[in-house]
Amino acid sequence: MRFRRNLIGVIAAAATALLTAGGSQAQTLKVVMHSDVKIVDPIWTTAYIVRNHGYMIYDTLFALDGKGEVKPQMVDSYTESPDKLTYTFTLRDGLSWHDGKPVTAEDCIASIKRWGARDALGQKLMTFVEAMTADDAKRFTVRLKSPTGLLLFGLAKPSSNVPFMMPRRVAETDPNTQISEFVGSGPFVLKTDEWKPGDRIVYTKFKDYKPRAEPASGLAGGKVVKLDRVEWLAISDQQQAVNALLAGEIDAVEQPAFDLIPLLKDDKSIRLVDYNPLGLQYAMRPNHLIKPFDNPKVRQALTYALNQTDFLQAVIGDPTYYKACKAMFVCGTPLASETGMEGLLESNFAKSKQLLKEAGYDGTSIVLLQSTDLLALTNLGPVAKQLLEKGGFKVDMQSSDWQTVVARRVRKDPVDKGGWNLMQTSWVSADILNPVMASFFNASCDKAAFGWPCDAEMEKLRDDFARETDPAKQKAIAEAVQLRWRDVVTHVHLGQYYVPIATRPNVSGFLTAPVPVFWNVEKK
Repeated sequence: MRFRRNLIGVIAAAATALLTAGGSQAQTLKVVMHSDVKIVDPIWTTAYIVRNHGYMIYDTLFALDGKGEVKPQMVDSYTESPDKLTYTFTLRDGLSWHDGKPVTAEDCIASIKRWGARDALGQKLMTFVEAMTADDAKRFTVRLKSPTGLLLFGLAKPSSNVPFMMPRRVAETDPNTQISEFVGSGPFVLKTDEWKPGDRIVYTKFKDYKPRAEPASGLAGGKVVKLDRVEWLAISDQQQAVNALLAGEIDAVEQPAFDLIPLLKDDKSIRLVDYNPLGLQYAMRPNHLIKPFDNPKVRQALTYALNQTDFLQAVIGDPTYYKACKAMFVCGTPLASETGMEGLLESNFAKSKQLLKEAGYDGTSIVLLQSTDLLALTNLGPVAKQLLEKGGFKVDMQSSDWQTVVARRVRKDPVDKGGWNLMQTSWVSADILNPVMASFFNASCDKAAFGWPCDAEMEKLRDDFARETDPAKQKAIAEAVQLRWRDVVTHVHLGQYYVPIATRPNVSGFLTAPVPVFWNVEKK
């Protein structure tokens, strides 16, 4: 009898262990993201995989909700003086860093300064800031030199670079140097002991995180974590990733290859979630510092040699998921316009060759960086090489993984010493809705993003936009920016596209937002 009771006890204990293990497994989400994570400083780089990582472990003072409206996030309340020159912010109760220390006003001021030194919108905002001072541990004041609508909007900037809050000791790292400590106050904690570049990066629920009381909406509201653990797996072979998803070995693929989407659509065990209805925009960036793109006529030749449809068909293929759009500020949004775009992006090779001849281009090879492991970008390089060569350029396409491109594109060296002439990337539409927030329009020379354009007239127009609050006048300024862009060519946009997340049917809760975030996500 005693043996029977002991046996029953052993079986019950084993069953409990299995249930516990099963419950824990159910709360682990395994996802293949669009890139491996090798850089983890979301202020140092604009790379979206690093931005996505930032949303896991950091938090923001403000955020945009599902309607695009600015809402407090880490901030509990704020006041604005009648002359719109003084803002005082009070932090929420219970905010703490992952190391257990409280979030302070000094932390936030240091974080804003570091972000403001790197981000295009942040740089423009900081030209309006007279001073930032801590009133006490939870309150700080920002005094402006003149009114601007950029302050709250800037602190709620949804995408690269996001003004993430960091501990003061981390935020005081030189903006041009990567941070070496990864302590945030966000809803997840980075498991540094399990992070293996090339294999996986792991996050666990921050048990002391206190979400806001409001429902989640866009990037605002309560960041309620319903998962114990999230693993981002580095699988560069998209067929392998999709096979793993179909077999139930993983839970989601952030950006499935477009040629595999029909396979996913036909499988009842897969859900396709369109979380970002504004989509993204492809862009080519010339390096303005070194020949031949230090010459504006050579940059203008790009706008004649290229066309959007060839890129979109080569990468996306299905017109359901792309749109050729000449408007610099995203078709379907208030500032969209094709003013000044007549005759451009139509592969007028004769005009491109004419401009190169006028510029004195001698046929020197230009180095075009190509990403090999990001399928959303991989086919852009060969199309660009073909079109540019038809337009009179000689092109040396140099291929590497995306993280190598990200590290190389910030170098100002000559091409024979590791520099570059052209690179291609994409921007989520929420990053490029106006000329102040769109980083590639920043023409402030050494302070501009990689590519480093330098044009005082463009900067004046961006400053005019920052000071203007009338929507009609803002649109007129945006059109003036577009006309100036035609001469300066800070970059070339190559069309809009849309990509869904593919998930298993037991995964739900992805929010409609410009960024894939993992709070509110549930696995049953």
